[in-house]
Amino acid sequence: QVQLGESGGGEVQPGDSLRLSCAASGGPFSNYAMGWFRQAPGKEREFVAAISPRGVDTDYATSVKGRSTISRDNAKNTVYLQMNSLKPEDTAVYYCAARATSTSSYFYTRANSYQYWGQGTQVTVSA
Repeated sequence: QVQLGESGGGEVQPGDSLRLSCAASGGPFSNYAMGWFRQAPGKEREFVAAISPRGVDTDYATSVKGRSTISRDNAKNTVYLQMNSLKPEDTAVYYCAARATSTSSYFYTRANSYQYWGQGTQVTVSA
């Protein structure tokens, strides 16, 4: 059983940057594809970014592409989401997710592909 814990959220102004972290425990982190999702009030959970176990293969939602970077440190069992040029529409609860995979180059963009989820961290972008 993998436990995930997000941190780094907060209230920022438009144009600011944030780095979210997700620390994992309870499993061989390097065997897990990781993803970030977000859910705004009244909306469905949506994909933000994903990264393969080896950390080289990534994908982003169109809404954040060019403004965000997903990365991971397998030695620290942590995945990160660096978000720049934040906009009010980025306001949401951000969740990290993990899925075990035997293929180090795979990543997943669908929420139902993931086995484990964190509790989420709130990001509020407001002037």
